[in-house]
Amino acid sequence: MPRLARPAFKRRSPAGAQLMADWPLVVGPKLAAVTAPLRLSAGTLTLACAGPVAMELQHLAPELVARINAHLGRATVERLRFVQQALPGPRPAPAPPPPAPLPAPVAARIAELPEGELREALETLARGVYRKR
Repeated sequence: MPRLARPAFKRRSPAGAQLMADWPLVVGPKLAAVTAPLRLSAGTLTLACAGPVAMELQHLAPELVARINAHLGRATVERLRFVQQALPGPRPAPAPPPPAPLPAPVAARIAELPEGELREALETLARGVYRKR
């Protein structure tokens, strides 16, 4: 595993890479939509932010630093640096895979159920179970 991960972490610290991967979980979807971590170096996390968000982020900096360090499990980030730049647009969600065909006996039993939430939930569960079969 280290041999495979070494090229990915060559330019980024493991904490920085983890932070970039988990950014929406750390700051929440609203802040993640207008910010992006760029680099973590010597205790300073550089954040790209859109428009006038930098001013608001300066007021939230102590809370953000505490959240980030709690997520990483250690005091890695000491201060934040803000850079105003345009953020890339939202990435389109991948298309869901086509529904898996259910075995005939299972499909027949589900079809016997009355229309409603229970039937839909059981059909979704069955498709999940038979997804890779």
